[in-house]
Amino acid sequence: MQRSSEWQPSATLDVLTARAALFASIRSFFADRKVLEVDTPLLGHFGVTDPHLSNLRTHLQGQSQSLALQTSPEYAMKRLLAAGSGCIYQLGKVFRNDELSRRHNPEFTMLEWYRVGFTAEQLIDEVDALLQATVQAPPLQQITYQQLFIDVLNVDPLAENAICALQQALGDSPELADWARQEDDLDTLLDGAMALVIEPQLERSVPIAVTHYPASQAALAQLCPADSRVALRFEVFYQGMELANGYQELTDASEQALRFNQDNQRRQQLGKPEQQGDPRLLAALQHGLPDCAGVALGVDRLLMVHLKREQIAEVLPFAIDRA
Repeated sequence: MQRSSEWQPSATLDVLTARAALFASIRSFFADRKVLEVDTPLLGHFGVTDPHLSNLRTHLQGQSQSLALQTSPEYAMKRLLAAGSGCIYQLGKVFRNDELSRRHNPEFTMLEWYRVGFTAEQLIDEVDALLQATVQAPPLQQITYQQLFIDVLNVDPLAENAICALQQALGDSPELADWARQEDDLDTLLDGAMALVIEPQLERSVPIAVTHYPASQAALAQLCPADSRVALRFEVFYQGMELANGYQELTDASEQALRFNQDNQRRQQLGKPEQQGDPRLLAALQHGLPDCAGVALGVDRLLMVHLKREQIAEVLPFAIDRA
């Protein structure tokens, strides 16, 4: 049945005007820094192995193999970097097959950029500059993942007894006690503690970069040379919202192939289908990815923060229920 009564946009005209202004200010920010804008395919032959992500898929007429709608332009942008593009950014749509929520729409706008020769610390400084320039955010603050857990839960996530310590700390929360007592996977406990206990307590008035995630959560980041227990990965939170995820990028093809395999082992444990690691990304890494740092930022969420909106539908031209 067609829902003809839902033809109107999800967002008001004032919000759509602010959305266009945000896009323009982002492009101006990177133009001033001579970072090249690129656009890569939304459809790809390979999806992601990340156990926390799921690709939406479709078929071309007459083709048996499905194509994946991309969860991020990361793999294609890294192929451009390996081909000599220099510093690049992309502002465009991505797709994630996650549950609908007030903060998530299956189709959303992502800003992703890579800075050749940058460290993760330098990229955090640039995220700070971007937030100040585009939404007039106050200066960003930083804290390590380890220190954050110690401050909020009095638990060292890198300690050998971290599982027991987390179970005990989360046992003080009636709604989490039974789950924590039965869960024996460290990263699952860490993710639950982060999302349900720590994030709601983060200072809302300033952007906060949480740095040096555990090595088991490195994703596509390098491990820290000074402490292999942690990765050169950061996430940025602002006004209670996770906005960005960044890495000192992994450039080793063998290590990347190993992480694809580890992802699939984790997917198997979670009862999710295995996904082939992208061989074109591996080939690009073998050719040579320059030392770089990269970050992905949710633009719709940034606009929600800027306009103080509670629902992502309020900042989208047409949310999924009106698409």
